[in-house]
Amino acid sequence: MAAMDSQLEQLKLSLESAVAAMSGEQLSWHPAGKWCAAEILEHLFLTYTGTIKGFEKLVMSAKPLATRPSMRQRLRTFVVTGLSYMPEGRKAPAPSQPKGLAREMVLREIGGKMAAMDAIITECEQRFGRRAPLLDHPILGPLSAAQWRKFHAVHGRHHLKQILRLQTNQKTEE
Repeated sequence: MAAMDSQLEQLKLSLESAVAAMSGEQLSWHPAGKWCAAEILEHLFLTYTGTIKGFEKLVMSAKPLATRPSMRQRLRTFVVTGLSYMPEGRKAPAPSQPKGLAREMVLREIGGKMAAMDAIITECEQRFGRRAPLLDHPILGPLSAAQWRKFHAVHGRHHLKQILRLQTNQKTEE
């Protein structure tokens, strides 16, 4: 199996490092109305599994499944994948909202899901081309393989910062 994309590999290592020393209680702590670290990880896990499912459909297809982007989607894609900026305050699409999956399973399998996601993106990239929009993101619209990876890297770093803030805020409340 090919090496994982370097952005995703770095994200994987950073997430693992951030939660490695956290207890179950620390992983579950959160301010009112906010997700805890375990829920953030579950959200990321669900985005990876959702992306894998989408790309599995693409593998079965004879051509890319991307639609034509709207101007709003082009702008959003540029902000996230061009400027590496994830806007705050957007509600996660329902399929990626935490559902109460077992924390231990998410912690154990999240890195493998990232690697599997990168592998299937690579498979489709090799099949349909490097620049071709492959599949629609529910908010950003059609993305190429590189844009899918960049989205997940930017999105993951956004949530990594939230996990690190939770750790800091928790320590100040103790």
